[in-house]
Amino acid sequence: MESLNIKSGDRVRVIELPPYIKTADPMPMLRSSKVICVGEEGIILNPRPAGYWAIRFTQGAFLLENKYFQLIN
Repeated sequence: MESLNIKSGDRVRVIELPPYIKTADPMPMLRSSKVICVGEEGIILNPRPAGYWAIRFTQGAFLLENKYFQLIN
C-alpha cells in the first residue's frame, strides 16, 4: 500500500499484529500488541516519523506501520 494514498480520517483494518505496539502519546510507550486484535478497525489520525501512522482505536491511539493495516473502502 502506498503511503501517499493514506490521509487523516481514513478508516483502516488491522491485518497483522506487530510483536509490540507503541502508544501515540507525546512520549510513546511500548505495550503488548494484545491491546488490539486482527480485524479491528480504526481511524487514521496523522503520519508520524519513520513510516508510522497514528491510528485511533477504541482502546486508545497507537502507532502502526502501514504493513499492519489496510484501508477500508
